[in-house]
Amino acid sequence: MSTAFDTPPVHFTLPGQDARGRFVRLDSVLREILAAHDYPTCIKLVLAEAITICALIGSLMKQDGGQVTIQAQTEGGIVELLVVDYRGGELRGHVRFDAERLARLGANPSLFALFGKGYLALTFDQSFGKGRYQGIVPLDGDSLAQACESYFTQSEQVPTMIRIAIESDATGCRSAGFLVQHLPEGEEGRERLHVRLDHPQWEHVSILAGTLSHGEMLDPALSGRDILWRLFHEEDEVRTVDGAPLVKGCRCNIDHIRDVIGRFPAEEQAEMVGESGTIAVDCAFCSRIFHIEPVTPAG
Repeated sequence: MSTAFDTPPVHFTLPGQDARGRFVRLDSVLREILAAHDYPTCIKLVLAEAITICALIGSLMKQDGGQVTIQAQTEGGIVELLVVDYRGGELRGHVRFDAERLARLGANPSLFALFGKGYLALTFDQSFGKGRYQGIVPLDGDSLAQACESYFTQSEQVPTMIRIAIESDATGCRSAGFLVQHLPEGEEGRERLHVRLDHPQWEHVSILAGTLSHGEMLDPALSGRDILWRLFHEEDEVRTVDGAPLVKGCRCNIDHIRDVIGRFPAEEQAEMVGESGTIAVDCAFCSRIFHIEPVTPAG
């Protein structure tokens, strides 16, 4: 693969149009995350989309140490739970699904076929004690990207466009993601009042951004800055800066797990012991099982 896929994500702003955005590409990090799970192809693709979206949205956070979590849950759907999160450039994710029901579907099931009636929750844990907030929207539309666009429009009143392109072959998946948002008053962090989705500046930016093709997004001959130049070269100014490198970031820790298990009384630990004679703790994100020695009850 070209090294164009290994460069950091590009953050950009269009000062003259009161807009900002992100462009990301995931190759080795996406393959590493997906390789930890033996998922069917359609589940890999939906997880790849969620991870790419999370990389885009997570990189919008201003402070280091904050975390963005995207969670999709359903009522009786084949996909029971999808969770991905981002913190400081670290990405992780997993899916829980009904394998028997999935096997009865065709090769390319729709989002509704996988999730049925469900919802998408975006949770922002801000650093430095600034709190935690969450937005929830129905899991409607043809893609997770559309559901996330609805979140920004409905919950934050920020017109947003998200485009995801995914390519899959025998060696795994690679993806590209593009996000652009309108910022009323041209100032980040300012209270957003009376947002109009038909604002002429946003209409102009969204029309230009809408010309971006999947082929361009996945073309290793085009860098992120090449793509932004193609889209916005007629603008007075396009500011760009590289974001944090993206890596697989499962944060399971054997010492932390031992500490948590150790807080349970010895009798309760004894009840957790399996056939191996240890307490098996499964990390869903990286498919690792940690075997913890229980405390022997006194007496």
